[in-house]
Order: sequence, then C-alpha cells, then structure tokens
Amino acid sequence: MDIKIDKHTALVFDLDDTLYNELEFLKSAYWEICFNLKPKDVYTLFNFVFSLYRNGKNPFLYLSETFCVPIEQLLNTYRTHTPKIKPFPGVLNVIKEVKKKNGKLGIITDGRIITQSNKLKSLGIWEDIDCCIISESIGSEKPNLKNFKLVEEDLKLNTYYYFGDNFKKDFIAPLVLGWHTVGVMDNGMNIHPNNCDFQLNVPECLIRSFEEVSII
Repeated sequence: MDIKIDKHTALVFDLDDTLYNELEFLKSAYWEICFNLKPKDVYTLFNFVFSLYRNGKNPFLYLSETFCVPIEQLLNTYRTHTPKIKPFPGVLNVIKEVKKKNGKLGIITDGRIITQSNKLKSLGIWEDIDCCIISESIGSEKPNLKNFKLVEEDLKLNTYYYFGDNFKKDFIAPLVLGWHTVGVMDNGMNIHPNNCDFQLNVPECLIRSFEEVSII
C-alpha cells in the first residue's frame, strides 16, 4: 500500500505484535530470569520454563516454588529487563522514510511505562517517536478515545494513520476520529491472535508485513 507523507501527516503505531513479535519479548524475559537463577544450566531451565508456558502452565509459580523466590521478584525482572527484540521486517525502513519526508511518528500502547519504553529503546526507534502514549502514564487503555485524542492535541496535524494488530480494540477509537486504519495480520506467532471480526471495527487496509508499505 502507498501512503503519502508530508509535514501534516503522522503514522501512529500500536507496539506489541505490531512493530515486533511479542513472543520474542517473553522469551527474552524468561531467559533473563533463568540466567539469574541458574546461570550454569540456563539452557535446560529456559527450555523447560518455555515449555510450561506453551502448555498453559504458570512458569512463575514453578520458578518461585523451585528456587524459593517471590513471584513479584520474578515479575519485576520480566517487566523491567532490557529485552532482546528486533522490529518486524520493513518497520525501520518505513520509519526512516516518514522522517525523511518530515512526517511525524507516534505510539499508542497499553502497558507499563518502563516495560514499553524499554521495548522501544531496544527496537532502536525511541529517538524517532514524536509522541508516545503509554496507558499507565495516563490511566486509560484502548479503546478509550482519550488515548488517541492526546496524540491529536500534541501533534496537531491533519492526517493520521493507525497501525494495530488487535481487532477487538485497536481500531474503535481511530475509526471514530476519522483516522486511516491499517491492520497488521497475525503471522501465526502472536501471543494473542488477531481474533478478526470482519463485521466490526474493520480497518481500511490489511497488511501482512511492513514491507508492503511504500512511503511516497
């Protein structure tokens, strides 16, 4: 798809499973936790813990009971570690082209400030973002209109595009506000499937990769 960008246009993104694979964040966090608990046999512990997760078990409960560590301590590592993640193919090129044409970039994501900020820094795009709305910082989550209106109030532009992957909540508010909407389809590895309902909250366009996006 072609998107015409100028100084009056912003591309705004969801984060998890839109700009990168959230499963990779989970793996990164589990690895950090397992390394802290059993550095000499981290591979074995990590594989077992990830297997617990894939089978619907609670890895944190297992680790807490096995290593006598409070669950809250494990969760804190999960939330605050510096993740080893990378953007989906095409993301960095889209961001580079938008900036080259003097467009603006935004993030609207649910989650904790430190967790989501660390993700953006690890993805290498933190410095490129002109407006970042993280639910914890404003006390509301998508699909609340407030989260999207704050972007409009900050950037004060004419045209907005919103990219998201969650068909239950990502597109409700931007459709109400008259934004363009782009759905990033599940590649089969998302933590939470798209759960598409093509009767409701349908984005204008669907893509499977940011490599399908041309900034003109």
